[in-house]
Amino acid sequence: MHYAKRRSRKAFLRPLKNANNIILIQELKKDGKMKAIINCARNEREMYADTRWRALPTHVPSTVFNTRVEDYKGDFEWEEVSTWDLFGGKRVLLFSLPGAFTPTCSTYQLPNFEKMAPELKSKYNLDDIYCVSVNDSFVMNRWAKDNKLEHVKVIPDGSGKFTQDMDMNVNKDNLSFGERSWRYACIVHNGFITNWFIEEGKEDNCTEDPYHFTDPSFIYSNA
Repeated sequence: MHYAKRRSRKAFLRPLKNANNIILIQELKKDGKMKAIINCARNEREMYADTRWRALPTHVPSTVFNTRVEDYKGDFEWEEVSTWDLFGGKRVLLFSLPGAFTPTCSTYQLPNFEKMAPELKSKYNLDDIYCVSVNDSFVMNRWAKDNKLEHVKVIPDGSGKFTQDMDMNVNKDNLSFGERSWRYACIVHNGFITNWFIEEGKEDNCTEDPYHFTDPSFIYSNA
């Protein structure tokens, strides 16, 4: 996958309003390219900042999603959608969650992103807002319909390939979910990730479901 070249831009350091709870990482590499801004728990700073191991991806992975789309007759058919189709030449806010129809995701996260979508798009000049989850297209389409989404678009990562390549996959066998996504969000500009928001405590079979850094209100105030 080839991404169009980005225009060069300066890096601006901004103070944090809540420095005790989040960590902002914004540095310049020797080649002049800006690293992503990472919002995460302070005690996890080194894990995500150390580029010598387990580095966060700098761009979204090349993936093809199998989606179900409605034609003019109201019938649905399969359609392959690539990463380039979704992110190429766009500025996008992507958020991921453990699963459709689950409590926190359905009660708070998805509805709140839908509600705040116009504000987020306006403030950060976004073209789209995507919700990705390790669920098939049938489930994601039904979830979107039940939530009457108009501003947020859903992405079915049924095989979990996209989530794995983002290094955000976790095992949730303790809930009989199998492999799912950790809760995270990121701002993506033409395929390149400029901002990360990662919930604390990423691990397999986590007994808690943290929801702070990926709250759209937090993103609105800290991106």
